[in-house]
Amino acid sequence: MLVLRSSPASPFGRKVKLSASILGLSDRIQIVDSDTLNPEDSIRQQNPLGKIPALILESGEVLYDSRVIVEYLDHLAGGGQVVPGGEERFAALRDQALADGIMDAALLQVYENRFRPADRHEAKWVEHQADKVRRGLAHAEAHLSTPGQKLHIGQIALACALGYLDLRFGGRWRESHPGLVAWLADFEARVPAFAKTRVTP
Repeated sequence: MLVLRSSPASPFGRKVKLSASILGLSDRIQIVDSDTLNPEDSIRQQNPLGKIPALILESGEVLYDSRVIVEYLDHLAGGGQVVPGGEERFAALRDQALADGIMDAALLQVYENRFRPADRHEAKWVEHQADKVRRGLAHAEAHLSTPGQKLHIGQIALACALGYLDLRFGGRWRESHPGLVAWLADFEARVPAFAKTRVTP
């Protein structure tokens, strides 16, 4: 049995969970929640960075981060499934990088509020990250909001990014991105695990 160290709200952990579901591997993975702020949590031994997600293999070896884990799961499923081969691979990985960047910028805004008192918030830093999210969403709205015939990791990551913006930012992105709203509804209809992994505020 593989063991996935994650947390319910992690968009990167959700990316792994959705990929596993699409690949038909969910029943081979035990999910164990992790508290990355707890110095006693074993995640710090499993991943020296203390970050999630991390996948513990049956051999005891540990894989991280989400990109590596999804590549491994795709390999287990025979390859070329959610991570395409050939020229299509690079477009899918590029789209994943965009979505991961949106998630990173959103997380940094959350962390600014979580780890600094209000009187020490760095407004320029928060706006710098928010602008990354805005530009990423604008690009996705213009170029990635048409549902593809076959799901790939770029689409999975984008769904997780949008879901995280729903969770932490009240879904405000929806007002100005109707194409992505429709795209995400189509994705959710095609991937039941998306609703099953949703965390409510």
